[in-house]
Amino acid sequence: MAFLDDTPRARRKPSLTPMIDVVFLLLVFFMLASRFGMDQVLPLPLASQSGEGYRGAPRLVDVLPGAVKLNGVEMSPEALVAALAELAPAPEDAVILRGQEGAALQRLVDLATRLRAAGHLKLVLVE
Repeated sequence: MAFLDDTPRARRKPSLTPMIDVVFLLLVFFMLASRFGMDQVLPLPLASQSGEGYRGAPRLVDVLPGAVKLNGVEMSPEALVAALAELAPAPEDAVILRGQEGAALQRLVDLATRLRAAGHLKLVLVE
């Protein structure tokens, strides 16, 4: 039989080119998908971490999905900053932020950033 040849075949070495291509593509993907730059940190102590007692007028800000309330009264974020200026004139006066169900975290962060820019430096987050 002619097709049964007893001569040994030379072993083929596997090519590493496809593996190198895959590793290169993964490297490019993760470089493009990663975030470059500095993340901002917004320090918000929890109410249980605050060592001082609460003093002064009530300043409870409820963050709802579509609105903001100060002590139960719905208002715009601009009116909130003005009202808090009257209730908390000193920067060390605590302002309590409470996110309600359905409110996006980004909404809470945006409001906290706006309050910090207005001079309210002591923001406390409660559940």
